[in-house]
Amino acid sequence: MKTFDLDKHSVRELNQYLHDMKGGAGPEPVVVQNPAGKHALAVGIDVETDVTIDGHAGYYCAGMNKYANLTIVGNAGPGLAENIMSGRVTVEGNASQYCGATGRGGLLVVKGDAASRCGISMKGVDIVVGGNIGHMSAFMAQTGRLVVCGDAGGALGDSIYEARIYVRGKVQNLGADCVAKEMRENHRLELAELLEASDMTQYEPE
Repeated sequence: MKTFDLDKHSVRELNQYLHDMKGGAGPEPVVVQNPAGKHALAVGIDVETDVTIDGHAGYYCAGMNKYANLTIVGNAGPGLAENIMSGRVTVEGNASQYCGATGRGGLLVVKGDAASRCGISMKGVDIVVGGNIGHMSAFMAQTGRLVVCGDAGGALGDSIYEARIYVRGKVQNLGADCVAKEMRENHRLELAELLEASDMTQYEPE
């Protein structure tokens, strides 16, 4: 296991090490200590590896993630997992604005709340939020699934294309083109798979 202490190492050194893994450093697990809300942590990973950020992350953490399994033991700032392509990103706390924006694949799990514009322009990513989400979430969502175990803010799914949204709690209001539909058996099975994959089976519908 490789450890980076950001009181001693720079973010550039961390990201360079993660990028070099693809060229032969190997998929060694990485632990990041003392992140202290620094920005652009673990961006552009393109290899199967485990990365744990032990603390809070700033803007654009885990952007463009591909293959990696990344966990933030804290909260995350705006732009978490922007343009994620594959792999998994988990934040144990809350996520700020536009997490998972333009995501093309993979799984983004937010154990707490997500702020406004969660999953805007999503293009295939699956997002599971254990708490509430803010307004304008899934704006222009094209494909993928968004699961909200709490409540959703206003204009949910505005200008949506073909993505699917599951909300356990209340929805303030739906945006243009977003239509509430009957929950069918195939939807229940899909939802159960997403909740199991994100370790949130306590929210499964009865």
